[in-house]
Amino acid sequence: MNAPQVSAMHALPDGEAELSLVVRLPWEDVARLGQEAGRLASQMQRPVTLDEAVSHRLRSTRPAASHAKPAGEQPAAVTSSAAVTSLPRISGTA
Repeated sequence: MNAPQVSAMHALPDGEAELSLVVRLPWEDVARLGQEAGRLASQMQRPVTLDEAVSHRLRSTRPAASHAKPAGEQPAAVTSSAAVTSLPRISGTA
């Protein structure tokens, strides 16, 4: 199956970037994302898509981006295992 080629990443007007990717997940992880979307929809009082729930989850669990700090500031030391353990369990392959 040949999917049409689309840009994997593009800049948004608000200064963020949008990244498109395909991830294979077990149904248990999809169910957890659905629960996250339900909680977020309840908080925001509007419907929320799964990709919006994923974006919110990643934003709420990630450490501050060290590359975005002004020159001269030293980023706090963050171990990669700390960042990984705060993300939801994903046992599929990417």
